[in-house]
Amino acid sequence: MVARREMLARLISLENGKALPDARGEVAYAAEFFRWFSEEAVRINGDFSLAPSGNNRIMVQYQPIGVSVLITPWNFPAAMATRKIAPALAAGCTVVLKPATETPLTAYAMAVLMEEAGLPKGVVNVVTSSKTGKLISAMLHHPKVRKLSFTGSTQVGRILLREAADQVINCSMEPGRQRAIRRVR
Repeated sequence: MVARREMLARLISLENGKALPDARGEVAYAAEFFRWFSEEAVRINGDFSLAPSGNNRIMVQYQPIGVSVLITPWNFPAAMATRKIAPALAAGCTVVLKPATETPLTAYAMAVLMEEAGLPKGVVNVVTSSKTGKLISAMLHHPKVRKLSFTGSTQVGRILLREAADQVINCSMEPGRQRAIRRVR
């Protein structure tokens, strides 16, 4: 990402209207999530401790949770995606990234860069659709999906939590305020 900073910054600027200097900053910030979590990946060990009774030892082993569905907003198309992808990859999970409908090209470009960097095909998957609700619902009802990470409106977050509850999917939610849409006539 750092080597392709200018290309990604221009894409972000064209795709969502962000000023080019701000887009460059976002790319640098986004790349930092990969650096940080790649260093943390080697620290995912386990723990041994003594049971409260004192008679046994307890072993905690960390394992990948499984397929993670990651839903990102339009306003930080690179940074929000890498903030979700990097920890999932560090933990050994495959991901399905559903970028905002307004900013899919940044997600596709980053997926290509990850493959060029050596990530095997199928580990990071970018999915877009004009029928987002049906797409996400189908994913959340797939038995291999075990994690949902969402950043977006509170209204959509509520819907996703209801959908995820059917399969008892682990959820990380970052809902914002519902945007007021004012119609000008």
